[in-house]
Amino acid sequence: MKILKNIIIQGKHSKPTVTDVFYKEDQQPKKVVVFCHGYKGFKDWGAWNLLAETFAKAGFFFIKFNFSHNGGTAVNPIDFPDLEAFGNNNYTKELDDLESVIDWIATNTTYKNEVDVNDISIIGHSRGGGIVLLKANEDARVKKVISLASVCDFGSRGTITDDLENWKRTGVKYVLNGRTKQNMPHFYQFYLDFKENETRLNIQKAVANLKIPQLIIHGDKDTSVSLDEGKKIHTWNGESQLEIIKNADHVFNVSHPWYKENMSKELEEVAALCVSFLKK
Repeated sequence: MKILKNIIIQGKHSKPTVTDVFYKEDQQPKKVVVFCHGYKGFKDWGAWNLLAETFAKAGFFFIKFNFSHNGGTAVNPIDFPDLEAFGNNNYTKELDDLESVIDWIATNTTYKNEVDVNDISIIGHSRGGGIVLLKANEDARVKKVISLASVCDFGSRGTITDDLENWKRTGVKYVLNGRTKQNMPHFYQFYLDFKENETRLNIQKAVANLKIPQLIIHGDKDTSVSLDEGKKIHTWNGESQLEIIKNADHVFNVSHPWYKENMSKELEEVAALCVSFLKK
């Protein structure tokens, strides 16, 4: 298996999109899968590398990346050394970053014998799930979409709704990262960007408009994003497929760091469902 880590993609914004690819080097065109991490996430979190290997072994060309303003850097893509960037992130930047990654693989000559650019699917976890649902509706190059423990609505999240007056007055509000103990900033631009692009960022409208195969996966023990959100997404597209993973939490029972050689049973189930769906 070929694994290339920390490839730099220059996107529309000032910071690079740091990207990994996993594939079997066999000169055979492969279906492309692009994976998006969630809020306070990164491409090397937990068992995401094991997930990537699983897809590569199943015959896919798997790409995962850090959103340009997720708080990581090209030198240190794990965790959040650049909190200034984190504070300047927003949903439209993430949509731009995903588009940049799709553009990059669609035009890249290095992998031209390894990828089928006419068969690109996108997968997103948590907030990244909302991003892929929006992008799938916008970009005709996307042929299938999978959301894992996805949010169903950006407008009702605490990052948007909490303490608006104080946020406007001070220009910043902070969210504690329980694992790293960092106070992670959200600058007021996050709210302004959301309001300015509210129609585009409507997940319900995007899902209702989807004309491609859609898979929704959610754990029944998710305390971060309720299973009800996954069920709502399913109701908005009668053609979508909903799979509920028993006893799975928001991250399908893996954690960071993850030192085990295998994924959790629940994440293995997720991977199997994804592979089956994408191979259909």
